[in-house]
Formats: sequence, C-alpha cells, structure tokens
Amino acid sequence: MNEEKVRILLCEDDENLGMLLREYLQTKGYDCDLQPDGEAGYKAFTRNKYDLCVLDVMMPKKDGFALAADIRAMNTDVPIIFLTAKSMKEDILQGFKLGADDYLSKPFSMEELLYRIESILRRVRGKKTKDIVTYQIGRFVFDSQKQTLEFDGEETKKLTTKESELLTLLAANANNILERNYALKIIWVDDNYFNARSMDVYITKLRKLLKDDPDVAIINIHGKGYKLIMPQVEE
Repeated sequence: MNEEKVRILLCEDDENLGMLLREYLQTKGYDCDLQPDGEAGYKAFTRNKYDLCVLDVMMPKKDGFALAADIRAMNTDVPIIFLTAKSMKEDILQGFKLGADDYLSKPFSMEELLYRIESILRRVRGKKTKDIVTYQIGRFVFDSQKQTLEFDGEETKKLTTKESELLTLLAANANNILERNYALKIIWVDDNYFNARSMDVYITKLRKLLKDDPDVAIINIHGKGYKLIMPQVEE
C-alpha cells in the first residue's frame, strides 16, 4: 500500500537543532521541511500543503507567535506545536490563544516531540471520523447515535451517554492508543483525579459489555491510556 507521508513544517533558527530534528523525523517516516526563520516559514506555508507545523517561538524576522497567527489566518485546522526556551505561564497561554495544539519547552527529547506529533495526528484522524455513526467492533455493531451495542445481529444493549462517548473515542482510534488525558478532556472536560477514577469505572463497564467476543479487548497502555484491540475490518 502506498500511503502518502505526513508532511511537517519545522521552523527553527538554531541550525544544529533544526537539522537534528529534521533528520530524526525523516528517519521516523515523516516528510520534514526545515525553515530557518518565521518569514521563510510563512513563504513555505503559502506554497506547500502541510499536515502539521512545529514552530520555534524565538526566531528572527518573524517570531513563532506571529507566524502562527499568519498560519491560522490561512488555515484554521492545521495542528501547531510550539518549541521554546521560555517556560513562563503567560507565553504558554499566548500560544494556546493563538490556536496551538501543544507546547514543548527546551530542552526536550526528540522522543517526546515524536510522541506529541503522533498524539496530535491521532486526534486529527479521530476528528475526521466524528461523522461516523456506526462502528463494527468484532462481532458487535455499535451505534454511537442511538447509543446501542448489538451482538451478532441479535442482543441489543443500551449504553449510557458516558459509556457511548468513551466507546466512540476508543472505536475511532481502534488498535491505536487513546490517550487518557485527551479522553478526559473531551468527555469530562477536566483531567483531575476524580474524573480519572470515574473513567476507570467506565472502562471496566465497557470491558464487561464487550466480553462476549474473545477477539475484542480494551487494554491498558501504562502511562499513556487505553487501546481497543479488535480484528481489522477488510476493505
């Protein structure tokens, strides 16, 4: 299968760091376009289509915040990650007000940046599947609109709203990690301790609802979240 590579715009004025990051992302299968300042980054964005932008905040000619504002004027959806040596709360807030999806303070590990990129791309794919109403989960058919779970075309169970919302996120990210914090913010709005415990209870309920199909399981991914394991649907 010939899958088109994800294209990333990387704007970083530190030449050594920029080249290291570009090389690392390319070895991970991404098409990474490195630009040395905000103006060059802006010109590149107007000429090319990118799936994600990684912008250093402190850059010559045009800083990362100004570049992000220009990018948002052209494209409201493309994900943006800021890189900065600053860790002041005001700067972080400014970044999110401009529509940032994530924020990494230097120094950071390349593995951490990769994890953030993969996480955001999974979210984007999840948003694209939000119009899907029914999901085939092994021998189950889940109707997210009616909040029902049907087994082998016969027995139908009615789900609560929270059960349905959580199963929708798991099904939209089937066989991929559903990040715990992301699910908490989407469904419970806040990722505090009590909501986290509440989600654990709902995960247990969903496991019981899905137990009739031995090929379907919700597994814990330590320190990250959950994964709905199910047979791949043949297209």
